[in-house]
Amino acid sequence: MLLTEKMKEDIFSSSERDIINYLFKQRENIKDKTTKQISKETYTHPSTLIRIAKKLGYSGWVELKNRFLDEMDYLNSHFSEIDANYPFDEHDSIMTIANKMALLNQTTISDTLSLINYDDLHRATKLLVKAAHIKVFSVYHNLLICHDFKINMNRIGKHVSLCTIDPQFEAVNSTSETCAIVISYTGESEELVGLLPFLKKRKVPVIALTSIGENTLTKFADCILRITTRERLYSKIGSFTTNDSICFLLDVLYASVFSKDYKNNLEYKTHISQYFDHRKSSNEVMQEIKHDTV
Repeated sequence: MLLTEKMKEDIFSSSERDIINYLFKQRENIKDKTTKQISKETYTHPSTLIRIAKKLGYSGWVELKNRFLDEMDYLNSHFSEIDANYPFDEHDSIMTIANKMALLNQTTISDTLSLINYDDLHRATKLLVKAAHIKVFSVYHNLLICHDFKINMNRIGKHVSLCTIDPQFEAVNSTSETCAIVISYTGESEELVGLLPFLKKRKVPVIALTSIGENTLTKFADCILRITTRERLYSKIGSFTTNDSICFLLDVLYASVFSKDYKNNLEYKTHISQYFDHRKSSNEVMQEIKHDTV
């Protein structure tokens, strides 16, 4: 759940609500304001700000303020030109729709890239390189877009399974040599959340692909890669940005793993492919350079 959503919950006193309303009104303007200044402008006591932070699960006001500002910065960036839920209109021509969909895709990639944290990506890459077996857990429609990741990883010798059938058994039958990639936009899907205790009990490291904010999945994850968070759950034309974001993150993970043994992976993949890929084309751009076989 986003911090801004938590702040709208009915858990605050009237004086605390006055401060929260003030934060939503001032937004980025609170960056350089002290608790004393905010208290004076809201006619409240400085300790009220500390109580709000504690209720929201933060150690103090500074931590809450920084998280609030980070979230405001994200929500205000990138998607000002297009609505992720309704990227085109009823009367748009098909070429207008094509252009808007292209813009949506480009914006989604940029938005997702801005959410990638180096430490989490580095940790995820190490876990995948080390793993003897990689298992991907998600709801069925998300697993459908993970097939390219599985194929790419398999072609450099990494064993990847998409757990479409009996995921409970797959979780229970995992070991510390397994690495789990758990994909959930909300991070609260019951069928996935129920697997997390089993994975942790068997010391399976978990890479989470999920939305910004805190959720049950993030609490179990060893590292977190954030999916662009612009879509509502149901009121939308399609899951365009979510799908594009997941595909991009999986491509980044594959490329990062590939880079750790670049020359050997490239040689192995190319060498194997030349024997099993029998496609032909008259287009010169697609022509392969012939190499001597070994």
